[in-house]
Amino acid sequence: MNNKIIKQNQLLIATGNPGKMREYVDLLRDIPFELVSLRDLGITHEVDETGDTFEENAWLKASEYAAISGFLTLADDSGLEVDSLSGEPGVRSARYGGDSCTSDQDRVNLLLKNLENVPWEERGARFRSVIAVAQPRKTHQPTLVTQAEGSVAGMIQYNPQGDDGFGYDPVFYLPSYDKTVAQLPLDVKNRISHRANAVQKAVETLKTLIAES
Repeated sequence: MNNKIIKQNQLLIATGNPGKMREYVDLLRDIPFELVSLRDLGITHEVDETGDTFEENAWLKASEYAAISGFLTLADDSGLEVDSLSGEPGVRSARYGGDSCTSDQDRVNLLLKNLENVPWEERGARFRSVIAVAQPRKTHQPTLVTQAEGSVAGMIQYNPQGDDGFGYDPVFYLPSYDKTVAQLPLDVKNRISHRANAVQKAVETLKTLIAES
């Protein structure tokens, strides 16, 4: 283990999404690490997400940014899987619609269009998130420290509602709350979200790294 990195007590959160970074700051508030973002380190490089699964893409991002930065790095790949669309958009969630969709709103509109004639009882979906944490090495490729998965089930409702989320949050309806994810306060979202589920599983390993350093 590269103790020098661990003793710095810094963890790079490999995202350029400010909404996701805010979630991580809240989710990881109790771990003994200083969280830094790609922006904090001036990293503008974008990893080519060529994996066919969330696991592959999470590792691609974590390992590449760990190698670039020299920091212990946490990355995730998350997406929406819709039952009636055979699991789409899945790993393509952030790139759904290709070049014709340039914003979250465009992608939400495309999703709703593709579900136009799908009845309510067939609009089941889930958010999935896979987290990978990579440890940089001076002379070797980064190594995987831990990997964890989380998910939350819901429905895709007919119209967007709520202003507090990002991505597909405004159309992802949670029956137990009678709200979309974008209508939930951040503290509630961070107790139940797919990302929260995955983070909770990874936190103990992160704490162990500090204890062993």
